[in-house]
Parts: sequence; structure tokens; C-alpha cells
Amino acid sequence: MAKRIGGTIYFSVNGIRYQAKGSFTYNLGRPMREGVVGVDEVHGYTEKPQVPKIEGSITDGLDLDLESFLAVTDATVTLELANGKTVTLFDAWNASSGDVSTEEGEIEAKFEGIRATES
Repeated sequence: MAKRIGGTIYFSVNGIRYQAKGSFTYNLGRPMREGVVGVDEVHGYTEKPQVPKIEGSITDGLDLDLESFLAVTDATVTLELANGKTVTLFDAWNASSGDVSTEEGEIEAKFEGIRATES
């Protein structure tokens, strides 16, 4: 049986769905581990936190208030994936640069938060 693993996605901020465009990426914010190597052997590893995030691009439209979108803080952000999973980012803020491409009406959407889950 063939299973869909990619394709149509849905992106929402505080329950408001935006027109997702292109490829989105996400990071659940799990600790990043890096090996520590001595001159004699591997000694172990260090562990540092990562900021959970969801990022991609959305399409600009007449109903989108860019100032309000860029000012979002304390938000719940969801990314519904084609494979049936949902990634949820909690206590999130808009970390976008604010860049807009006029060629295709594309807006960077980058949200970082305190915690993320995948269900």
C-alpha cells in the first residue's frame, strides 16, 4: 500500500490559516549533542538546547496585515503535514526578518517558541 509522505500542508498561527508556499521545515528543539574528543579517545559529549521552530514561506494577500503578522508573540503555531502528523509550537514569536518578495508575493514565515510537539 502506497503512503503519502509529502505534499499538501497547512500552516496556522493562533488558529488563523495562512497560504503555505514552498517547503517548510521544523525543529522540535531537542538537545543538540556534540562529541568531545581528546588526543587519546572520545571523552563523551556536550549537550546544548536548541530553539524549537517552524519556518517556510507564505503567500501575501490583500487580507494579510504584514505588521500584525510580524508582531505576533505568545502564539500557538501549527503545521499539518501531508503524512498526517501535526507539529505544534507553543509560546511562539515571529522571528522573521520581514522580507517580502514581490515577484511571487512571498513572505518569510519563521516562528520560534518555548516548546514543540509532534503528534
